[in-house]
Amino acid sequence: MHIIAGLGNPGRSYKDTRHNVGFMVVDHLASQNGIKIRSFKYKGRTGSGKIDGENIWFLKPRTYMNLSGISVAECLKGQKVKPDRLIVIHDDMDLPTGRVKVKAVGGSGGHKGIDSIIKHLGTDRFSRVRIGIGKPADKEDTVDYVLSSFSDSERQEWEDALEKGSRAALSVVFEGADAAMNRFNFK
Repeated sequence: MHIIAGLGNPGRSYKDTRHNVGFMVVDHLASQNGIKIRSFKYKGRTGSGKIDGENIWFLKPRTYMNLSGISVAECLKGQKVKPDRLIVIHDDMDLPTGRVKVKAVGGSGGHKGIDSIIKHLGTDRFSRVRIGIGKPADKEDTVDYVLSSFSDSERQEWEDALEKGSRAALSVVFEGADAAMNRFNFK
């Protein structure tokens, strides 16, 4: 079994914001595969099913971004899954809007949700699918930027990123993180 966790913030006011791209990719991937994310368990919204014969557990923590590790750690413990079977999908300001990269291990790059997961798991040895949201223009406040929606001019790149992020997560599941990095990290 693999756990695919998408990071974001709960509530309608955050629904279509840049910071919630992890939630959006998880919803897209689950929907494509007929999996409903309806249950509430491990302090998050959950759903599970099989994709090409592999058991997948989807998690959308409801703890707010900076406390995502609480929910993720509870889920791994409850499902008896080791961190190397975890794939976290999250926003990344260091990547241009719509760019997707896979990371196998390592630090958080300053992402508070990833910081929380590393802290609560006690390891950085889990895969991430990083979804580019770009950087704020003209010294715009970072918080305001990540909590804003994509502009109309970014819409196509964003829609492409939903699909590509979904494919990247499944590539980690079926081919492993190294193969997924080779496939998705180069233009």
